Amino acid sequence: MIFQFQKQFPHLNSYWDRYLPLQKRLEMPARTKVLDEGIISQYAIYIEKGCLRTYFNNNGKETTVQFFFEEEGLSSLDSFINNIPSPYTIETIEPSVVYLLSKKHAIQLLEELTHEKDFVMMFMKITARRLTHYSGEFISFIRDTPEQRYLRLLNERPHIIQRVSQRYIASYLGVSTVHLSRIKSKLAKGNLHF
Repeated sequence: MIFQFQKQFPHLNSYWDRYLPLQKRLEMPARTKVLDEGIISQYAIYIEKGCLRTYFNNNGKETTVQFFFEEEGLSSLDSFINNIPSPYTIETIEPSVVYLLSKKHAIQLLEELTHEKDFVMMFMKITARRLTHYSGEFISFIRDTPEQRYLRLLNERPHIIQRVSQRYIASYLGVSTVHLSRIKSKLAKGNLHF
């Protein structure tokens, strides 16, 4: 959601103020689904407080795709744009406060923003940042071992290690919780390096 970039683009604050009454503010306990896999996404989501994850059902086993935190936005984008069932579930993993902006109002907001000076460049930078991140994640999952992915996570995104439960981190890395414990044990003994 575009509002996650308010700090980088302060002129978005006037849009936030204008669109705030059109958003649903929800206080949600941990493990609350914001969107179910297979349902068409109708909202852009902005996180004021808390942590959410996206995951899909992999033959009865949950596979975590990504984590999102304060001041980040998300949606099941393909579902949201193309009116197709979402390939994954969006769920809170901490007590969270989220804002939901309907598709109608999100499109209206984007249409208004197209008249802003430098909006296209800003939007391209935002999109490039996300695509670069996801491409890196995809390549890492193919190329790197679970140990390398854990070390990268520890070095580049330590807040995930600090805030997210081990079972979700294991699911994100594509390993069992037992395997994750072994990785952490090797790291504690100094037997694991980049």
